[in-house]
Amino acid sequence: MHPVTNAFVTALRRLVRRWRRSMLVRVVTTSMAVGLVTLAGLGWFVTTEIRNGLVSASVDRLLAESAQDALSTQARADAASAQTPAELQELIYGLVASLRDVGGESRGVVIQRHPGNDSRLPVTSVAAPAGSENSISDEMRTAVQAGAAQSWQFVSVAPDGGPGAVVGATITIEDSTGTSESDFSGLYEIYFVYSLESEQATLDVIQRVLALGALVIAGFVIFLTWWVARQAVQPVRQAARVASRVAEGVLEARMPVRGYDEMSTLATTFNEMTESLQDQITRMEDLSRLQRRFVADVSHELRTPLTTVRMASDVLFESRQVFPGEAARSAELLNTQLDRFESMLADLLEISRIDAGAAHMEFDATDLTSLVRDEVVSMLPLAEDMDVELRLWGGADDSTAHVDQGRVRRIIRNLVANALEHANGQGVDILVTGTSAALAVVVRDYGQGLTAGQAERVFDRFWRADPSRRRTMGGTGLGLAIAREDAQLHGGALEAWGEEGKGASFRLMVPRGAKGLPRAPIIPVVLERDDFPAQGSLVDLHAVEVQ
Repeated sequence: MHPVTNAFVTALRRLVRRWRRSMLVRVVTTSMAVGLVTLAGLGWFVTTEIRNGLVSASVDRLLAESAQDALSTQARADAASAQTPAELQELIYGLVASLRDVGGESRGVVIQRHPGNDSRLPVTSVAAPAGSENSISDEMRTAVQAGAAQSWQFVSVAPDGGPGAVVGATITIEDSTGTSESDFSGLYEIYFVYSLESEQATLDVIQRVLALGALVIAGFVIFLTWWVARQAVQPVRQAARVASRVAEGVLEARMPVRGYDEMSTLATTFNEMTESLQDQITRMEDLSRLQRRFVADVSHELRTPLTTVRMASDVLFESRQVFPGEAARSAELLNTQLDRFESMLADLLEISRIDAGAAHMEFDATDLTSLVRDEVVSMLPLAEDMDVELRLWGGADDSTAHVDQGRVRRIIRNLVANALEHANGQGVDILVTGTSAALAVVVRDYGQGLTAGQAERVFDRFWRADPSRRRTMGGTGLGLAIAREDAQLHGGALEAWGEEGKGASFRLMVPRGAKGLPRAPIIPVVLERDDFPAQGSLVDLHAVEVQ
């Protein structure tokens, strides 16, 4: 593209972008466009009416003047005593000179012999000033020769080519004998060539005055529109700035209130809304702070008695063989429920640390495929007890990323355990794949599934899809919530999909570097059973020892 064209296109794009983003610019440009179109239309109408008025008055004057002069010329020709061609020639020259003197410099006079005149007059055309006959068109002569009483036409006056008009008529010149058989008598055409330079000059002055007035009015309209629009837009901009600060968390921001008009009412209402919002957010923050503190305090306080109970439970559990049947079973149940209680307590402590922003991260270069394989292998005994087949697919040649191994292990453990819980014996597929920018782990089961509403809430704290359904593994409803928090701490994302009766799928994505996740997902969140072989190769889990 040519540099000039490129610069023009760039400037045009900037103007369009500015026009779209600024209400003030849109109002001013729209008003300017409407004003200019209105002024142009009004100017055209006024100029046309003035021109038509000038032309009409000028034409009426010229026709009346030329008709009077044609009559007087005919009268002088009738009174002449020319008897020879020389005298007739002298008469014609005298008529032209006389008409020229009467009309002044702004009018030319042309007398030409009619085509039907067969006289032997040596002069066929006389014009004053010379060259006036060049302003007479063939159409004009044809109309005069056809016998019209008075014909006229707008023309360009020679030699300057300025605006003008030509009026034509016919006269009869006969010799003094009063007969028409003379060798020099007959019809002649007389033309009056008028210059309209003065009318054109008047029209030019009027147009310049109108143009100057239009520019002044346009400037005034633009300034007035800008000033009025600014009065309306400025408070809106101020409200937008204050709203932006409130959105950023500066709840103390307020709009200034001036006057008693509609904008002051808007500012007052906005300030009242912001103040109410600040009070509600403050109360919610205080309540949330109290809840987090309560959870943290209770969790910490429970650890001491729990430790004591755990010590007693371990003694009872180790000696359960010497107890009667019911007592031994009670010792086993006590030990199992203490394990579950400790897990719940650990989840509560972890979520409280995350809420307080005190989560500790240790990033190490980790082979994500090996990490996932170890966690899946650790779940094999549970999967065999539940008659669920676990299949791991590796689709990344290099699955190394800098992650906190403990947190990623906890995410994978939660996802796989959740899949086993809801698989209903249909098997679970796990895929590890990636690109140069990020790695992804997809955990897919084909069991009970989730509805659309459940998929949106599955990461909510303490929420379960079906609290009344029997669970083979205990939980607080915090596992997936903590898993999502762990993913976000890595700059990644954890997403869920589910369809009732068709299973559920969870996708974990973590970035390889500091640039974060790519905009486009590296793998769909929904994969069917037949899609996994195309994404990677099957890993033999039974040939691997848990690290």
